[in-house]
Amino acid sequence: MPKITFVVNGEEKTFEVPNGISVLEIAHKNGIPLEGACEGSLACSTCHVIVDPQWYGKLKGATEDEEDMLDLAFGLTHTSRLGCQIMMSDVLDGLKVTLPSATRNMMVDKK
Repeated sequence: MPKITFVVNGEEKTFEVPNGISVLEIAHKNGIPLEGACEGSLACSTCHVIVDPQWYGKLKGATEDEEDMLDLAFGLTHTSRLGCQIMMSDVLDGLKVTLPSATRNMMVDKK
């Protein structure tokens, strides 16, 4: 099974995970504070992660919908992706992603 490392506030946490599961799902199952307000429906940017540059080129390209959501992300970088759109596979064994210091949740009900 492939491994993934999350960097949260400078601390690395590595997990062995099954193929076909998203980075967002992995985070939720392992107590990583990756929000995912839209529950992976590609309607927000709260599962924004910064992919380690050595791994970014191994990812499938972002769709136009993902690019649109990333435009709303806090702390966007050239290796930013949405965790709900990255599916683990043997090709990504060793993937390393960093959680940004904050998120921007446009789905919060503003009363």
